[in-house]
This record gives sequence, structure tokens and C-alpha cells, in this order.
Amino acid sequence: MDTFTINSALAPQREKLLNHPLYARIKTIDDLRFFLEGHVYAVWDFMSLLKALQIKLTCTQVPWLPVGNPEIRYLINEIVLAEETDINLDGNRQSHFEMYRDAMSNCGADISAVDAFLKDVVATQNIFVSIKKSNLHPGIKEFLDFTFRVIEEGKPHEIAAAFTFGREDLIPAMFTEILRNFEANFPEADLKKLVYYFERHIELDADEHGPMAMQMIDELCAGDILKWQQVENISVKALEKRVALWDAIEERMLHDHMASI
Repeated sequence: MDTFTINSALAPQREKLLNHPLYARIKTIDDLRFFLEGHVYAVWDFMSLLKALQIKLTCTQVPWLPVGNPEIRYLINEIVLAEETDINLDGNRQSHFEMYRDAMSNCGADISAVDAFLKDVVATQNIFVSIKKSNLHPGIKEFLDFTFRVIEEGKPHEIAAAFTFGREDLIPAMFTEILRNFEANFPEADLKKLVYYFERHIELDADEHGPMAMQMIDELCAGDILKWQQVENISVKALEKRVALWDAIEERMLHDHMASI
């Protein structure tokens, strides 16, 4: 098996996600805010997948030792550098999560819920407790729970699968579709920071991070058939959870529309 075979196997799930009716639902500024308020959790937990890979595949403790494959170390550290300390619209260093949060605030989306959730994560020191006790939609809870179960299981190739096929590999096409809706439906809204965030992801993921992540999967699995099968299984589940996240956001939009009638 190889990454091409995995991509072919994931085609039905990818099509379901890329053709999800959620995109067409984003017609008003309130719809956009609902989208951002749900999607922000995927922006946040993505960093935990990345940092889990950094912990597993590079040396993050002292005394330092040359752990693992130097090529994989480079791939991971290069992605971490961009995701954790990129240049924002104002020319300052920020993580992509911080950029997204600022973009939310800039267009009037509610950031209090995600801020409260992260505060609780710090307080409990147990992500699973924080997810369970939160008031998040069940679809968002399932999405987060899956991410951290994969991390807790601790298999680098499975974490890389969730990161690559469930996230990085999808971002360019997914965000391009979202941007088309933004530009068509909100020509007068102040979405500069949000558009910058999406365009930055498209630039990095299509040109750099996506290919790097694919190379990482190849390096981690090599000729191990069992690992390739586990990568496929985790990738399918990751896409299913992403669809469930989109379902949850769409459900909130529909509920709001019905309540306003």
C-alpha cells in the first residue's frame, strides 16, 4: 500500500465531506459566525495532533538525543514552525489558532465558549473530562474525543493518519470552497483577517504541508502492511468525525433559522 492507495480508498468519504450541504447554508453573517464558532474546535485540536507527532517523532526533552528519522524530524518541525508561529495579517507572529480566534472576534463571532472550554481544559488537566462536562454539541464532542483518543493510543502512524488524511490533505479544497461562499455572500463584510487565515492555509497546505505530511506517512509505514491498514482505518474514522462536525454546525444553523421564523 501507499498514500495513493489510501487516497483512493478515502474517495467516498472525501466526496461526502467536500459536497456537504453546510457550505451552501452559509448565507448570512450569522451563519458565518455559527460556522466559525463550531469550526474553531477543529482549528484548536489540530495543534494537539501536530504537537503529539512532535513529541513522538522528535526529541522534546533534555538531555537532547537524535531521536528517530532526521527526515521526519525536519517535516514535523517545519510544519510546527509555520502553524505555531506564522506571520499574521498585521505582520506579527501568531499561531494559526490565535489568528482564527482574532478573525472570529473581528467579525462578531462569539469566542467566549471556546475560551471557557480551554480554561476548563487547563483547570481539569484532563481533556476527556472537559469534553464530557462541556455544553458543546454532541457532534463536536465526538470529534474532539476521537482526536484525543488517537493521541492517547500513542501510535505515531495513526496520529499522522488523523493529521494528514483527516486534516492537512483536506484543507486546501475545503477552504477554497468556503472562501467562494464568503466572497459571494459577504462582499461588504470586514472579513480581512478571516480571508487571510484561509488563504494562508491554502498556500501552506497545498504547496508545502500537504506533500510533507504524505511523505511522513510513507516514512512511518514503509513496507508494513498492518500499519498501512491501520492508517486507512483511522483516516476513514477521521473523515466520518469531520462530517459529524459539519452536521453539528449545520444543525445549529437550521435550529437558529427555525427559531427566527
